[in-house]
Amino acid sequence: MGSSLPVKPASPSEQSTSSTSINSSQNRSWWARSWLLALFVALGATAATVAWLKPETHSLDYAVCSAKRTIYTVDSDLPNVQCIVVHDTLISDTGDLEDVTLRWRDRWWSEIPLAGVIHLPWPFNFFEPSLRVINIQPDSIVVPGLTDAHAHMLQYGFKMNLNLEDCTSVDDVLSHLKAYVISHPDILGDPTRWIEGMGWDQNKWPGAQYPHADDFDREPLLRGRRISLARIDVHASWVSNRVLQLMAPLPENVDGGLIIRDEHGKPTGIFVDNAMDLIPSQPFSEARATEYFTRATSDALAVGLTSVHDAFSVPEEIQFYKTLSESQKLPLRLYLMGSVNSDDYWGSQIPRLIQHGFGGRLTVRSVKLFTDGALGSFGAALLEPYNDNPSTSGIMRVQPEALAKLVREFSTDGWQVNIHCIGDRANHVVLDIYEDILANASFSIDALRPRIEHAQILTLDDIKRTGKLGVIPSVQPTHATSDMWYAEDRLGPKRILGAYAYRSLLNASSTRVLPLGSDFPVEGINPLLGFYAAISRLSVKGDSPHGSGGWYPSERLTRAEALKGMTLDAAYASFSEDILGSLSIGKKADFVVLDRDIMTVPMGDILGAKVTATVIDGEVEYGNL
Repeated sequence: MGSSLPVKPASPSEQSTSSTSINSSQNRSWWARSWLLALFVALGATAATVAWLKPETHSLDYAVCSAKRTIYTVDSDLPNVQCIVVHDTLISDTGDLEDVTLRWRDRWWSEIPLAGVIHLPWPFNFFEPSLRVINIQPDSIVVPGLTDAHAHMLQYGFKMNLNLEDCTSVDDVLSHLKAYVISHPDILGDPTRWIEGMGWDQNKWPGAQYPHADDFDREPLLRGRRISLARIDVHASWVSNRVLQLMAPLPENVDGGLIIRDEHGKPTGIFVDNAMDLIPSQPFSEARATEYFTRATSDALAVGLTSVHDAFSVPEEIQFYKTLSESQKLPLRLYLMGSVNSDDYWGSQIPRLIQHGFGGRLTVRSVKLFTDGALGSFGAALLEPYNDNPSTSGIMRVQPEALAKLVREFSTDGWQVNIHCIGDRANHVVLDIYEDILANASFSIDALRPRIEHAQILTLDDIKRTGKLGVIPSVQPTHATSDMWYAEDRLGPKRILGAYAYRSLLNASSTRVLPLGSDFPVEGINPLLGFYAAISRLSVKGDSPHGSGGWYPSERLTRAEALKGMTLDAAYASFSEDILGSLSIGKKADFVVLDRDIMTVPMGDILGAKVTATVIDGEVEYGNL
């Protein structure tokens, strides 16, 4: 049988002490739990309040930064910065990372109601936002979005369908055409289908002579087919005998054009300038336009183009772009020059559109007129006969009186007038017209901003007059390096001094504006080809008729001038310098990241540069940031 020890009852005082100790411990535990709970509640409330009140428009803001400050803004007040800040579609700040981060945070808080109450110190500032920072690679640079101030979008897609640019002879062309037909069963099985291509250049062939319609018949697969091939400059076409049959009877002469004939007066199949209008063509097709546009925009974005001035848009094409822009955001910005083949005023046939469609990327406020042809096809209108073909002085495609009437009517109606001028006679006639119009006080040079497209060959006096009048010369540097192998033969040693004279044109300009383009698909689409040509006056192989120092090197531009020509100057030429052309606060966030510094690397390394990102309205359209 077990026993138990007696337990002494606790005294009243002992009971009281024990109870107090227990309660105190419980209280301390409760207060600890309550403090932590309060902290979490406060933090949660702060986070919820900030999340509820915060300006959502800032949630996607980001900064692009370069540790080496190789962000070239083309802004004379701040030409190089470490960072740019993107807010929505705009550049909201530029400067050093520390400064832009502080300013961004201040702006963020300034837009929150009761910011002074909830903007608390640590630990509550844990919930403050942070600016997303993207650092480019050490050797990379950022430049404003690049603009081609003279190009042809749909024509580029057309050329890529059957590109003959690299053909070195007539036989080479025939080989390309044979391969094309074999690779397209629909054409192979139907001899009535048209074969259309572009890019041949007889100046690259042995003998440098125009081809003949009979040449196609030497290849059995091509005999009897409908073939029409545009020359590289699109100022001459070469057609087959089957097409000549469809065109018969032909007129003896064509105003502003030329039908090349043999010694017996028989057409050879070569039609120059206005005579090309006689050649049958396929009607406009939205399906083909979509195919060509898709190819052109894809290639353009891949080389850093964010804007293109399309230098020949007929009404059907303008309607295509308008409809597309109203259904979706265009992949890049388009500044269209409307064109109709008529000596009568046709401004009512095209719409006037300013930053139209989704994203405001489509503008139509200018027209394209023509005076002459091209140097390579002896169509450039010269004041004196060609040095290597004294039988001709080129072709004026329109009479000066009719052109003057059109220019005045378009200017009165508020259109910017952009006129194709290659030869010194063409440029002289157009400068006379512009000078006469600008003498009228009711016309403002800044309101009109008249352009000469190409401004390729001018007298030295007319170069000065261009600048004095404030006329904008829109030039293509790769034309100089493509034509330099035969240009002096065409023009002689005196006239060549005013040809492709980019430095002289820029120095003469009162506004220091010289927009640069490529005229693609006549030249390559990559804007770095033009940048390189402008600063080097060399071929891509590094040579020229004058050696490795460049062709007439005194006409070179600096790298800064060339970059400005394809950014801010191009923006000015399209009335958009307030929103485009430089990485300045308040302008559109259009910029390009290149994998090397084209502003400092050896000249021979420039063409090796690759685009790693093309950004429009702050959104990456090509590559990655």
